[in-house]
Amino acid sequence: MKKISIYAIIVSILVSSIYANDNNSTTSKVSKEDNSTQKISIIKSEVQKQMEREKKYEKERMFYQGKDYNLSSVEVNKESLKHIKAIEPEYDFDMDDVYSDIQ
Repeated sequence: MKKISIYAIIVSILVSSIYANDNNSTTSKVSKEDNSTQKISIIKSEVQKQMEREKKYEKERMFYQGKDYNLSSVEVNKESLKHIKAIEPEYDFDMDDVYSDIQ
């Protein structure tokens, strides 16, 4: 019984809200036309913004792929690396002096 009354309340609220929306739409046809023109202008501006984002993405994609860039001028000459000494790693990790103070 309680479920039926809850459902009846919910249905009556929904019906009244739909009826209220219908009354508002029939009384203001002029505002409805204004809303549609505003929606169209908003859609056009959003489409324009998205087109600009796509152009930006296209430029970034070309940069990240690197197809149009000649990077040979910044390559390292391997002959010049022969004169640099190699640094040998120190494998002596004697940590006794670190722990000698702790007692």
